[in-house]
Amino acid sequence: MPSRVCVAQVGAAHGIGGEVKLRAFTEDAMAITAYGPLETEDGSRRFEFDGVRAAKDHLIARFKGIGDRNAAEELRHLKLYVARDKLPVPADAETFYHADLIGLAAKTGDGREVGSIIGVHNFGAGDLLEIRPAAGGPTVLLPFTQDVVPAVDLAAGRVIVNPPEGTFDSTPRD
Repeated sequence: MPSRVCVAQVGAAHGIGGEVKLRAFTEDAMAITAYGPLETEDGSRRFEFDGVRAAKDHLIARFKGIGDRNAAEELRHLKLYVARDKLPVPADAETFYHADLIGLAAKTGDGREVGSIIGVHNFGAGDLLEIRPAAGGPTVLLPFTQDVVPAVDLAAGRVIVNPPEGTFDSTPRD
């Protein structure tokens, strides 16, 4: 499992006092305040909250040491991480952190490896697994549903997939 997990991304500056729009990647957006300081991907900078409030579809955050709009604008697009062990254990065996799925092998029921998971996306209709095919070619998106992904085995580092016929054929289609 990854040692750190991306929990938020900084958006645009908000006002002139150093606040930023913040998009949380947690089920409960305000939960990011409970994990302690957030860090940049490389761990070179740490950010402590000086205040957070909910907005329409994001959070408005103020970080200690960021006191004006110019400083806030420099943070735009910055992804923020926490140590994996600071996150709560999923409530049930059917709940996964996206970061835990990335890198898992995707295998069919008969054991044939068809690729590996490189991303988990949600465009509004449910989670999709982005899989890089073992045979090369463009990535494939599969719905993360019980029918298409009947088993996830984190300990073994794999998911079992039932892709539609031809999805991972190595010959190009017209």
